[in-house]
Amino acid sequence: MKTQVAIIGAGPAGLLLGQLLHNAGIDTLIVERQTPEYVLGRIRAGVLEQGMVELLRQAGVARRMDREGLVHDGFELALDGRLVHIDLKSLTAGKTVMVYGQTEVTRDLMAARRESGAQTIYAARDVVPHGMKSDEPFITFDKDGETWRVDCDYIAGCDGFHGVARQSIPADCLKVFERVYPFGWLGILADTPPVHDELVYARHERGFALCSMRSATRTRYYLQVPAQEKVEDWSDQRFWDELKKRLPPALAEKLVTGPSIEKSIAPLRSFVVEPMQYGRLFLLGDAAHIVPPTGAKGLNLAASDVSTLFNILLKVYREGRTDLLEKYSQICLRRVWKAERFSWWMTSMLHHFDEHDDFSQRICASELDYFVNSEAGRKTIAENYVGLPYEAIE
Repeated sequence: MKTQVAIIGAGPAGLLLGQLLHNAGIDTLIVERQTPEYVLGRIRAGVLEQGMVELLRQAGVARRMDREGLVHDGFELALDGRLVHIDLKSLTAGKTVMVYGQTEVTRDLMAARRESGAQTIYAARDVVPHGMKSDEPFITFDKDGETWRVDCDYIAGCDGFHGVARQSIPADCLKVFERVYPFGWLGILADTPPVHDELVYARHERGFALCSMRSATRTRYYLQVPAQEKVEDWSDQRFWDELKKRLPPALAEKLVTGPSIEKSIAPLRSFVVEPMQYGRLFLLGDAAHIVPPTGAKGLNLAASDVSTLFNILLKVYREGRTDLLEKYSQICLRRVWKAERFSWWMTSMLHHFDEHDDFSQRICASELDYFVNSEAGRKTIAENYVGLPYEAIE
């Protein structure tokens, strides 16, 4: 088998890259180790930056998002019982975010790829990239008892934090930056109306809470819990009772509860690997970086990686600009580190850290108070939340 760009991973990053390249007349093959049903079963983020929204429109996969997604002009910070509104639209000259679940993004991208006739191979085993430092890279995988080889020009590793792409790069060629937080997010999905028409990020002495939604009838709520907590120890009733304690009384009274559809605990970490490429292998999304979900940046960072690699490859194939290939990592990392900083800052400001002494707690409270009560501070929060601009490829 032969293709121009072999993509490892059929999550939203791999599918979006494949769709953009296909639309540009560049041949792709996507190889995914899981089944389509498994991929769609992952419950993930749902806040899309304006840049990602525009990228999905560019890819021609935004019709359902534009029809069903919820445009949000702002969000609320619940700080020890009081609500502070962050008006994204007015603070960023009209920019907004879109609430539309990652599962739905993936579903739309899968449908578009099927309609295009481009090939995706699911349930592929033992996927391995080879020859990344050569001019003739290739990948191998097993499928239905046979071993297959795919020759290509470039390999895109979009297979997540635990995927094979990053693990195929010699360890001494990578520098890892990581911070693991001493807590996780206990999340619950329920078919209940949202408690508020905007997202609510709550800072409370009992711990952080987030009120989010997937639609006008489906909600996603989160609680900060210790890292060692077990999801089976949390009944629905215990979750709802604790959430009410962390919300301002006026919101707690409005909270509609119901049986959970899904419940899980996600650990929090900050992670970056440098560089994000090795020869003709390029890392995208969670394969290269992880952010705490507090800033809603994980999926959006993957989209900006996709935009960067797509625009570089476009110039490579159309203009012969192979000089741009070595710039991929540095361009991506400039934006990655800014998003890491913002996600770390939001996490540090809004969560309760048991190891913080009284002085540290007061400093965090004072810094947050400064930002939310300053026009410049609120603008800084807003412009990071809606997403910093993508860097032009020239």
